[in-house]
Amino acid sequence: MAQFPPIPEQLAVIRRGVETIVPEDGLVAKLTHSRQTGVPLRIKYGIDPTGIDVHLGHTVPMRKMRQFQELGHQAVIIIGDYTARVGDPSGRDSTRTRLTAETIDKNAETYLAQLGRVLDLSKAEVVRNGDWFAKMSFADILELCGKVTVAQLLTRDDFAKRLKLDSPIFLHECLYPVMQAWDSVKVRADVELGGTEQLYSFMLARDLQRGQNMPSQVGVMVPILVGLDGVRRMGKSLGNYIGVSESPYEMIKKFMQVPDASMPMYFELLTAVPLDEAKSLIAADPKEAKLTLGRAVIEEYYGADAATEAAAQWQREIGQGGVPTDAPEVPLPVSALDANRQVSAIGLLKGLKLCGTTGEAIRLIEQGGAYVYRGEEKIRLESGKQMLQVENGTLVRAGKKKAARVKLDDPG
Repeated sequence: MAQFPPIPEQLAVIRRGVETIVPEDGLVAKLTHSRQTGVPLRIKYGIDPTGIDVHLGHTVPMRKMRQFQELGHQAVIIIGDYTARVGDPSGRDSTRTRLTAETIDKNAETYLAQLGRVLDLSKAEVVRNGDWFAKMSFADILELCGKVTVAQLLTRDDFAKRLKLDSPIFLHECLYPVMQAWDSVKVRADVELGGTEQLYSFMLARDLQRGQNMPSQVGVMVPILVGLDGVRRMGKSLGNYIGVSESPYEMIKKFMQVPDASMPMYFELLTAVPLDEAKSLIAADPKEAKLTLGRAVIEEYYGADAATEAAAQWQREIGQGGVPTDAPEVPLPVSALDANRQVSAIGLLKGLKLCGTTGEAIRLIEQGGAYVYRGEEKIRLESGKQMLQVENGTLVRAGKKKAARVKLDDPG
């Protein structure tokens, strides 16, 4: 018989970084019964393989799943190969593009590899909802649809908004929440994890489970992690994300861009740092708080040594204005040089694509943000017309975030 920590200890772990538990007394009852019987709770988390890059926003419910695993409960991962064919309408004001079966299968493989960096997949049940949906006859689908009314579906915020705006709602989209809820029946979920936008589907699952004479699941919903802009949800399409497969140094550079106001959320949802400690650190030194945040998250994916080195490299190369080691080589046509093999500061910045326009280059120089390096020596550019001797490997910096090394492109 499995042994579980005391209920208050489990609740303290589960409640951190959780916005809503529906119903909360139901979770207490399930944890109590689990501890009395020694039977682990079945914790469901469903993922539609609609893309291939997992970012830190995706990891918030995954980390909660890992915490349930560490408490002794059973992780049940559903790869939504059939729900992905429909597309989750949550938070959408238009219909998603439908994916092919081949794309879904390829994405699923990549997703699982990335999931394994957060969860202990060796102890998890991993199933595809195509295992049951692919076997359903038309009569089975009609029976399932007969369990849900159109009025229920239209209570979803996304459908209600689209109906009000006279934006199309296609019939296949209406099947999505029904399919997601039926997944809970098939895996006999005790708890389902997800974002706050999934409340409707979680509650529908409870109804369907009761209809099958089984205990209703509890919904544990986490907040939506905001991206590096501090406003919109983290997403690759918005360019405001930190990917779990990015290098430690790329990750730490992005963590240093996190707005101060967003740091409490990042600490709470992405780390185990005590919240009082995080709050004090943020108030005392926001820069050091970001380094601590970055190290804590990177350590989970790459280990303590890599996290420490990434933070140290940032301090050397950016925090203290040192020499960047990861600047890309950018071709500079030899034709841009004069007879003395020199180029103007403006021509150099534009030629290396560090500035898009002459005006941008002039502003950067006037603000003291443009440099070239001679070995370890950093030389500030003083004017746009300043002539500079360059050669292969010359390092040029534009502000704190952009740098490039000259690669002379001589077609002759």
